[in-house]
Amino acid sequence: MNTENNDKTIFEKIVAGEIPCYKLYEDENTFAFLDISPNTKGHSLVITKKPYKNIYEINDTDAENLIKSVKKVATALKKILNADGINIVMNNEEPAGQIVFHVHIHVIPRFKNDDGYHGVKYKYKEGEAEAISEKVSEELKTLN
Repeated sequence: MNTENNDKTIFEKIVAGEIPCYKLYEDENTFAFLDISPNTKGHSLVITKKPYKNIYEINDTDAENLIKSVKKVATALKKILNADGINIVMNNEEPAGQIVFHVHIHVIPRFKNDDGYHGVKYKYKEGEAEAISEKVSEELKTLN
């Protein structure tokens, strides 16, 4: 990892506790939290703790651990939010929509008639993100 605070990605700062988040899950290799600009209710990010830039840099073991965590988070979100489906999205490089250059996968709960994940951005009601975070975190503890 980068040693200087200014060189860290926003995700490295989140993992280090330097920036607050609504954490859903954490293990030795990965970290999951609610996206601050969600497309739908429960839109989450699952990241590697190691600061790989994109899919081309991640080693196979860490990629496997990342997908295992994505599956856990998707399963918990679907159950807790009663989602009709889940999108799993990964953007790699700027032309593909990658904004933060740290490996991450979007887990986007889908609901009938939600206008798609490229549609309307979701706005949490006061206390809603915290409540979802707590419920999903508890559910994830049962999936280990």
